[in-house]
Amino acid sequence: MAKGIAEKPPSRGGGSPGKRLRQIIEKRSIILPGAFNAFSAELIERAGFEAVYISGAGVANGAAGVPDIGLLSLTEVVTQAAYIARAVKIPAIADADTGFGEGMHLARAVETFEAAGVAGIQIEDQEFPKRCGHLPGKRLIPAKEMAQKIEAAIRARRDPDFVIVARTDARGVTDLRDAVDRARRYVDAGADVIFPEALESAEEFLRFAEKVKSPLLANMTEFGKSPLLSAEDLSKMGYRLILFPMTLFRTAARAMEEMLAVLKKEGTARGLLGQMQTRRELYEVIRYADYERLDQQLASSVEGKKRRKNARPK
Repeated sequence: MAKGIAEKPPSRGGGSPGKRLRQIIEKRSIILPGAFNAFSAELIERAGFEAVYISGAGVANGAAGVPDIGLLSLTEVVTQAAYIARAVKIPAIADADTGFGEGMHLARAVETFEAAGVAGIQIEDQEFPKRCGHLPGKRLIPAKEMAQKIEAAIRARRDPDFVIVARTDARGVTDLRDAVDRARRYVDAGADVIFPEALESAEEFLRFAEKVKSPLLANMTEFGKSPLLSAEDLSKMGYRLILFPMTLFRTAARAMEEMLAVLKKEGTARGLLGQMQTRRELYEVIRYADYERLDQQLASSVEGKKRRKNARPK
């Protein structure tokens, strides 16, 4: 990993998921890979990353096969988030798009995500229905309205350490100055982390970091508007979370396409075995042995109860 970027995940001890995430980014910058299901999150943890991002695009594309344009319900997204939060010990940030509504609807979303076990959520200042942050046609809500949403999210959280990430899409709609102005307003409203979407140069990333005094998230999504800067360079600029939201998804998708092409052509998977994760490796990731031990313990407990019951005087 890049110099200055943490390499070892923490244990689940040390407080709530939000508190653990805060403790990490107070000390250093971290790479934040995106997961699209619980298994991909387990791979991220196993690789030594300290936190995971639950990608809205990854969940929409991977779980439902639909574009990332706000088509999934709160229940659908939280279900996936809960699977991921239960599968790993590292803290997870969930992409909550535009917050699933205003006022009481946003408050319920915050409560539901918090109950699912994630460390925090990201909300953005686009109008609903939202669009991918690196595509044209985005529309923004007024900055005042977004600040009110942030305040509502803060009031709704039960754990004061539950992290609220505020994303502004202003750079792709208006200009960098508006993005900075909005970010400052969101900081004043209480946002814990600021996420400037679709900045277009290294200079813009640096200028934004110089003007916005808050923990910052940099999005290094591929094939978008932003240059692919290194985690080390972004850390030096002051960014605490360096996000790779769809890197794992895109790599896996290409690998699956290539495997299917070979399988269709040759009619056998014999030549692909060296490219596969083995059964043993899969079982190690999903902790199959732990479930077997639990099953044996439960069976022993039931059998012991039966023996004790049969041993009682008639």
